Amino acid sequence: MANPNSLPLHERFEHKNTLHKVMEFIILFLLLSLLVYRLLSFNNNGFTWLIAFLCELSFTFNWIITINNKWNIVEYKTYPDRLLQRVAEHELPPVDMFVTTADPELEPPIITINTVLSLLALDYPADKLACYVSDDGCSPLTFYSLVEASKFAKLWVPFCKKYDVQVRAPFRYFSNNNTMFSGNKSNEFKREWKTLKDEYEQLSRKVEDAVGKSIPFDLSGDFAVFSDIEGNNHPTIIKVVWENKVGASNGLPHLVYISREKRPKHPHHSKAGAMNVLTRVSGLMTNAPFMLNVDCDMLDDPFGNQMTVVWKYAGRGISGIQGPFYLGTGCVHRRKVIYGLSPNDVKMTNGKPELHKTFGNSKEFTKSADDALRGKTKYPDMLSKSMEAAHQVGDCGYEYDTNWGKKVGWMYGSRTEDVLTGLSIHKRGWRSIICSPDPPAFQGCAPTGGPASMTQQKRWATGLLEILLSKNCPIFHTIFANLKFRMFLAYFWLFSWALRSVPELCYAALPAYSIITNTHFLPKGQEPTYYIPIALFVLYHVYTLSEYLQTGLSIRAWWNNQRMGRIIPMSAWLFGVVGVILKLSGRSETVFEVTRKDQSTSTDEGTEAGTFTFDKSPIFVPPTTILLVHLTALATALFGLQPPAHDGLGSGPLEVVCSVWLVLCLWPFLKGLFGAGKYGIPLSTIFKSAGFTLLFYTLCTNMCPLWK
Repeated sequence: MANPNSLPLHERFEHKNTLHKVMEFIILFLLLSLLVYRLLSFNNNGFTWLIAFLCELSFTFNWIITINNKWNIVEYKTYPDRLLQRVAEHELPPVDMFVTTADPELEPPIITINTVLSLLALDYPADKLACYVSDDGCSPLTFYSLVEASKFAKLWVPFCKKYDVQVRAPFRYFSNNNTMFSGNKSNEFKREWKTLKDEYEQLSRKVEDAVGKSIPFDLSGDFAVFSDIEGNNHPTIIKVVWENKVGASNGLPHLVYISREKRPKHPHHSKAGAMNVLTRVSGLMTNAPFMLNVDCDMLDDPFGNQMTVVWKYAGRGISGIQGPFYLGTGCVHRRKVIYGLSPNDVKMTNGKPELHKTFGNSKEFTKSADDALRGKTKYPDMLSKSMEAAHQVGDCGYEYDTNWGKKVGWMYGSRTEDVLTGLSIHKRGWRSIICSPDPPAFQGCAPTGGPASMTQQKRWATGLLEILLSKNCPIFHTIFANLKFRMFLAYFWLFSWALRSVPELCYAALPAYSIITNTHFLPKGQEPTYYIPIALFVLYHVYTLSEYLQTGLSIRAWWNNQRMGRIIPMSAWLFGVVGVILKLSGRSETVFEVTRKDQSTSTDEGTEAGTFTFDKSPIFVPPTTILLVHLTALATALFGLQPPAHDGLGSGPLEVVCSVWLVLCLWPFLKGLFGAGKYGIPLSTIFKSAGFTLLFYTLCTNMCPLWK
C-alpha cells in the first residue's frame, strides 16, 4: 500500500487529440489553397476578389493562432482528500475571499448574498477564511442584505458541513427537492432541511421586500452612514458584519462590507480600483497569502457567453504554454504576486522608502505588505484594530504617487482589468493553471437577454482592443520581458476579438453583393477549386460539432453558439472597434458598463429564457441590415432581377448557399422582425437597417462595372 505522503496532490495529463490535429491541418491546407487560388486568378477578377482575399487571409491567420492555442492540451487533476493526510487542519494557509458588486438593480442583492453564503460554507476551516464584499454602488440595500444573510449563515454553514452539502448556494440547493431527498436521508436531515428552506424563504422575502421598498428602511444605527450620501460622492464605509472572534474552525468566517470612497473629480478605475481597495483592506485585517475572487457573469448562457468548449480546448491548450488567461472570476492569486513579486525574486525590498513609494503612505499597510512579500502571515487579534488604517487605504486619493494599478495590484488602463492583470503576471514569468473540479466549484449567472449579452461582449471587445493598442501590447512583453512567443500569439488571439468584426462583416456582405450584381466571389462549378470552399464549410462544422459533443453539450448548444459566432462580431465587436477609435481620437471616453444578472435555476437549453430579446440600441442595426441585405439578394435572384452576367460568369449556387446560411444564422433577427415587445426589433432599428439596405443595393447596382 502506497505511503499517503508519497502520493501527489495533483497530476498533469497531456491529451494527444490526434484526430483533431489532423482536421486542423486539413482545414489550414484548404484555407491556404483558397488563398493561392485567389492570387493566381486575381488578374481575371476585380475589387471583390481583393476583399475576399484579405478576409480569407485574416481567417487563415486566426486559424493558425487557434492551432497554436490548442496544440498541447494539458489538464490538471487535484486530490484534495490527500491534503489533510499530509498537513494538519491548523496548518492550512489562510484565504481571503473577494466578492464585488456595483449596482443593486443590475446585480440583485439576492444573487450577491447567495454568492457570499456559498463562500462562507466552503469546506475549509472557518478561522482560515475571510470574506470581503465590495459594494461600489454604496447601497444600504446591499449592506442590509448582507446583515440578514449573516444571520441565516449561522444555520446554513453548520448544516452544509454536517451533511457535506456540495451545492452551497441556497437558491440552487433548494430548487430541486427530489435531488436533495434522493438516497437514504434520515428524518433528522429532512427536518433540518425543511427548517433551513423556510428560513431561506424568509430571507428571500426580506430582501425582496427591501428591494421593492414595501418595508420602511430605517437609516439609523449601523445604517446611519448611508444617510445623505450619493453613489459617486461618499466617504469610505467599512463594516464588520461578522467577526470570528474566538477563532473557531467550525464557526463562521469573517464577513466584511466595504464601500470605498468616491469623489466626482477623482478617477475610481471601475472594478480594478475596487479590487485594489479590497486587497489593501484585507491586507490590513487578515493578510492571507491567497486571495480568491468571484463574481457572476460568465457561465451557463444561451447567447454565446458559454465558455465550456473554449475552456476545454483553447483554455487547456494555453495551459500547455504559460497558463490560461485570468478572466476575472473563480480565480485564486498569491498575494505576493499581486504585490509585484517575480518568480526569481527572493524578496522584493527591505527599503521602507521604496515600499512607501510602491504601496502608499500607510505605515500599517506597508508593514503588512512587507510581511506578505516575506511569506509571513499573522492575523490581528481583532479586525476593529485595523479599522482606522483600513479607512485610510480606502480613500480615493490614497493611490496618488504610488504603483497601484501600474506595477502592483489590479492593473488600470482597460475595462478588462482582469486580463490586463493576468498579462502583467505572465510577463514577469509566472505560470497559471486551470483547476477544474467535478462538479465545478463556482457557477455564475450570465446575462439572459440580447441587450445585456451584447453589452457584455462589447465591453470585453473594447477592453481587449484597448490593451492591444496600448503600451501593454503583449509583443512588447515578449521582446522585453518574460512572455513566451506562443503565449503572445494566444493573447493576440484574445485581444483581436474586436478586429475580427471587420473581415466578418465584409465577408458576410460578399454573397449578397455577388447575387445582386450577378457576379461571383467563389470558384465556379467548372473549376477544380470549386470543392475547396465546400470541403472547408463541411469539415469546419464537423470539427466544431465534435468539440461540443465530446464536451457533453447538445447539438442545439452547438447551433446556438454557431449563430452567435456570426451575430456577435457584426454587432458587439464592431461597436467595440468604434468605441476604441472614438477614444483614441479623443472624441469619447470608454465607460465601464455593468451587465444585468438574473437568477435562474433552469439549465434547459430550450426554455423561454433562451429567446433572443432586443432594445433600441444601435448595436442591433448591423445584423438587422445584413439580414435585410441577404433577403433582398435572395429575392433579386428568385424574381430574376439580376443584370446579365459578365462573360457568362454570374453568381452560382455557392453564393446562394452562403446567403441562405447567413439568413439561418440570423434567424433570431428574422423572428424579431415579426416579434412584439422585447422579442421584436424596434421599428426605429428596422427603418435604419432598411435605409442602409437601400443604400447598399443602390451602390451595388450603380457600381457593378467597377466592382465586378
